[in-house]
Amino acid sequence: MIRFLQPWWLLAVLPVLLVVGVYVWRQFRKRQYAMKFTNVDLLRSLAPKGLGWRRHAAAAAFLLSLITLAFAMARPSIDREQPLERATVMLAIDVSLSMEADDVQPNRIEAAQEAAKAFVQELPPSYNLGLVSFAKSANVLVSPTKDRAAVIAAIDGLTLAEATATGEAVFTSLDAIRSIPADGADGAPPARILLLSDGYRTSGRSVEDAGAAAGAANVPVSTIAFGTDAGLANIAGDLKPVPVDRLSLQKLAKATNGHFYEAASLDELRQVYEDIGSSIGHRVRSQEITQWYAGCALLLGLLAAAASLLWTSRLP
Repeated sequence: MIRFLQPWWLLAVLPVLLVVGVYVWRQFRKRQYAMKFTNVDLLRSLAPKGLGWRRHAAAAAFLLSLITLAFAMARPSIDREQPLERATVMLAIDVSLSMEADDVQPNRIEAAQEAAKAFVQELPPSYNLGLVSFAKSANVLVSPTKDRAAVIAAIDGLTLAEATATGEAVFTSLDAIRSIPADGADGAPPARILLLSDGYRTSGRSVEDAGAAAGAANVPVSTIAFGTDAGLANIAGDLKPVPVDRLSLQKLAKATNGHFYEAASLDELRQVYEDIGSSIGHRVRSQEITQWYAGCALLLGLLAAAASLLWTSRLP
């Protein structure tokens, strides 16, 4: 269906229709004059011979070109359905103060950032990707998108804060996944959560509740543990031991049918999305076709010129 983005420009058709009316009126006037003309032989010598309908072809093509140009001024457009992949991966990165420990080189947070960026670059471009950071609470930094540059920029801009709300990170990621529009597809989009942390929840809802919620939503949570039992971090001016909580991260992954990693390689991380599946929706987008109308008007103008030159040896 054709729509016009600036329909008020359709008023430009009115003066063209006026010209059409004048042309038709002139033709009737000529016919009436011919009927009144008594010297038939002289009339035949003055009128073009053998043109018939061709006398009006050039004028018709010219007037049609003007009408088409008037329509083009209203910016015609058509609606097109654009296929849209809904499969989604949410990255959740721990930004608690314990992530500053340097038992993983250069330190836990930088190692997590590098692993996350490597994962972003490996993820198929058709998938949606979102980013959640969590410390005392969890926040969506980038809603699910196909814009990888936005996610990488947000990863580079992570800053540390107090506490660790691992469970909240999962709940917040699930909320972001549920926010993805259906776009004509059935059911929730296929999704995965990749959570990078050193464990030990100290704030928010429990990891067990988060695992149950993710399992109920059929969203596997894969976890990566950054750190060792010998980790130390400067918290409130004191060096404190911050051993990694492997057990909680393992349980979360197992409860949701995800994967647990310690030394995360790209080959391992590919498992997060290799079996994610696909869900194609459709988004209707308006495509302007003004150039089609302008091209048609140009073609009609050229036809008018060619017909006029061929049959009358002059331009219309």
